Amino acid sequence: MPKPVIWTVDDDPDVLRAVERDLRRHYGDRYRVISADSGPSALEATKQLKLRNEPVALFLVDQRMPRMSGVEFLEQAIPLYPEAKRALLTAYADTDAAIRAINSVHIDHYLMKPWDPPEERLYGVVDDMLDDWQAGYQPAFEGVRVVGNQWAPHSSEVRDFLGRNFVPHKWLNVEVDEEAKQLLQTAGGDASSLPLVVFPDGSFLSNPPNAEVARKLGLRTKAEKPFYDLVVVGAGPAGLAAAVYGAADGLKTLLIEREAPGGQAGRSSRIENYLGFPMGLSGNDLARRAVAQARRFGVEILAPQEVSKVRVEGSTRALTLSDGGEVGCHALLIATGIAFRKLEVPGLERLAGAGVYYYAPMSEAFSYKGGDIYIVGGANSAGQAAMYFSKFAKQVTMLVRGSALSDTMSDYLERQIKDTKNIELRVNSVVTAVEGADRCEKITIQDTKTQASETVSASALLIYAGAVPQTDWLKGIVERDAQGYLISGQHLVLDGKRPTGWTADRDPFYLETSVPGIFVAGDVRHRSAKGVTSGVGEGAMAVKLVHQYLGLLQ
Repeated sequence: MPKPVIWTVDDDPDVLRAVERDLRRHYGDRYRVISADSGPSALEATKQLKLRNEPVALFLVDQRMPRMSGVEFLEQAIPLYPEAKRALLTAYADTDAAIRAINSVHIDHYLMKPWDPPEERLYGVVDDMLDDWQAGYQPAFEGVRVVGNQWAPHSSEVRDFLGRNFVPHKWLNVEVDEEAKQLLQTAGGDASSLPLVVFPDGSFLSNPPNAEVARKLGLRTKAEKPFYDLVVVGAGPAGLAAAVYGAADGLKTLLIEREAPGGQAGRSSRIENYLGFPMGLSGNDLARRAVAQARRFGVEILAPQEVSKVRVEGSTRALTLSDGGEVGCHALLIATGIAFRKLEVPGLERLAGAGVYYYAPMSEAFSYKGGDIYIVGGANSAGQAAMYFSKFAKQVTMLVRGSALSDTMSDYLERQIKDTKNIELRVNSVVTAVEGADRCEKITIQDTKTQASETVSASALLIYAGAVPQTDWLKGIVERDAQGYLISGQHLVLDGKRPTGWTADRDPFYLETSVPGIFVAGDVRHRSAKGVTSGVGEGAMAVKLVHQYLGLLQ
């Protein structure tokens, strides 16, 4: 944590050196004393301190300076640091100006020059001001700050990206937060600059894509080596488990994730049926623990990064990355999970990120305190979201296309929902329209049995309506079913015949695709048991099969 700053500004170099010397001698162990020889240079430096979120405890400024007087400097510096104490250094002839400044800029004191000896004429006054400042001082947040508009989709995307990549950050709503407005002004930005991402070193990015934020944060997107024993694509539960087991078993392992570790499970507010966690844990917490474990065993993680193409060259599986880079491996594991299925509903696409969310980030819950939230979906992910958002919302309504939750949801979660007073269940219901000027305000609900429609006010619409695999990048490489899921193991052997193009003198291993050495695990696998637990199990099992495959190459 940086020391609070004591600013001293004076155009007379002898006076500046003297006051800086005396202040550092007495306060240097607790405060950082910095100086400037003019008001304009001090003001620019103060703006940089503000962008770095460093605290300023005291401005000690000479009144009579060319270009900008002490009072003029304080008039512009005080909005940046309204809680900082302020004092003028004055000559006898400037006492009238100092007295006027008590009213105009609310200075706390003025000091006559010279102040020798400082023990009698300087330290006592400064001590009193610093004691008053310390009494109300709260240490500033030291991480990334995001200034944005609550209803702007890109602001929501940046917050979600930072949160899912475990980057501590503070959200500042420019519509209501004075600190947000001040930061935007200090950075010289306007509405087109939002979201404004301010980093701890004082630098900032205006309206940046996530990839640019990732580069600035130093997230790794390029592989250290050209070749690995095992490359895992996808860092959901299956991919993370495979990476941990692979590296723990001594395989040089690379994990590639297009968005953030955790996959869809990482968005879950609570996972209560995972072995070993009787009180449950959030998906983000599970992902964080798994990433720490993977790194401990030496897994190299690229995120955000994406694989665009795969080539088979003998025993090598060559991957082309989205930035044009390439990496090779002996064994490749596809664990990309499944992505949310978009609904074709009028108004929904326009308001996505502005009150309408697919697999809503948990951080959005605070924005809807006291609101009416509607959730589309009846599986566990929808139920977990309903339970979490019910802690903040006045009312949560679940809209389920089927006739009962028991068809798609775990029994323990169904019972929790039924016991929660502010969660209402509406079965045989679908959303047919979403309305709002710049945010979700109303939705239309249709009963699938009676065809009756009703338009209701809605603070937010959260969608958990199923998911689909995103495997087009593997088209023509490995066999997929009609929905795009990757076929593996015994499902490839039909009537005793191995898949077309199969080159090995053996049947495919249980989690092996139609190309030897390319494996699949988790939700993206044809006929997999969807869920966190099964994904982790398949990821671990896949590594054992990878070892068998690598043994055959020797």
